[in-house]
Amino acid sequence: MRCFLNGVSRMRRRHLFALGAALAAPAVASHALAQAWPSRSIRTVVPFGAGGIIDVVARIIAEAMGRDLGVTMVVENMPGGGTTIGGRAVARAAPDGHTLLLTGASQAVVPALYPDAGYDIFTDFVPVAPLGDQPFVLAVNPGLPAQDVPSLIAWLKQRGGDANFATTGVGAASHLAGELLKTMAGVDFTVVPYRGTPQAVTDLVAGRADLMIDSQTLLAPMGAEGRVRLLAVTTPRRSAMLPALPTLAESGFPGFAASSWQALYAPRGTPQSVVQRLAAAAEAARRDSGVQRRFTEAGVEPFPGGPAELAAFLRAENARWTPILRAAGVKPG
Repeated sequence: MRCFLNGVSRMRRRHLFALGAALAAPAVASHALAQAWPSRSIRTVVPFGAGGIIDVVARIIAEAMGRDLGVTMVVENMPGGGTTIGGRAVARAAPDGHTLLLTGASQAVVPALYPDAGYDIFTDFVPVAPLGDQPFVLAVNPGLPAQDVPSLIAWLKQRGGDANFATTGVGAASHLAGELLKTMAGVDFTVVPYRGTPQAVTDLVAGRADLMIDSQTLLAPMGAEGRVRLLAVTTPRRSAMLPALPTLAESGFPGFAASSWQALYAPRGTPQSVVQRLAAAAEAARRDSGVQRRFTEAGVEPFPGGPAELAAFLRAENARWTPILRAAGVKPG
């Protein structure tokens, strides 16, 4: 009997050992991956065309983070589908820390605009870090009679919706700011999406578009040259780049707040140690004097925080913008 019991005991020990090894295997594999990471260049997908502020920030940050991590961070522009093409590519990528998504405010409204995007912004990505934030500028073609925000609103009401608003795409931060203006001012205009900011600005200058809200870096020089007319900035505080320009809140719309923010995400399943290392590299990049100088030149302010702060911010932005889009009647794609 004792021999039999000893045999059973040995069988149980072997079973428990095998079970423990099986349960430990994923953790061991994850640890091994983290130890070897990064083993090659890091692909950083930007779901916008080249030349816009998110692309500019991506290249500044990628260069600094790459130095910190000891590898090249390759920025790959993948525009289209309201950012969902690039988002889907990253959501389906191997969660090994070598493919990342660098995007902006549009990430928060993907569920409202693209329910068939093929991914969930909250469960298919791991937030890594917020990166930068830039005030937008409300600008009009200089041929318009509007000299300030009140006169623009009066002109838009007279037009009864017969005006073109240029934006870098449905769901982009510039579009969200335009819809917020519609809602708060009680006006209407036709939203005309472009594949990138440069093309949108070209049409604004040419008069094919009447107004737009976009990057102060791009619009400020054109305002100085008289090619566009700048009316207001969209952030609660005045811009350091354009201190004489009033805010929309000062121009009759208290509480108006919109900007272009940028953030970094990894695919679901990326080891936590890799996420933390990426977050640390992002923080080091934001603190880097060279990055801060280039951010200032681009009219961007560092946006502090780590994975937890970005996760909370993304949910808050989703809750803020989704009702505005629905109230404006913006249809899902």
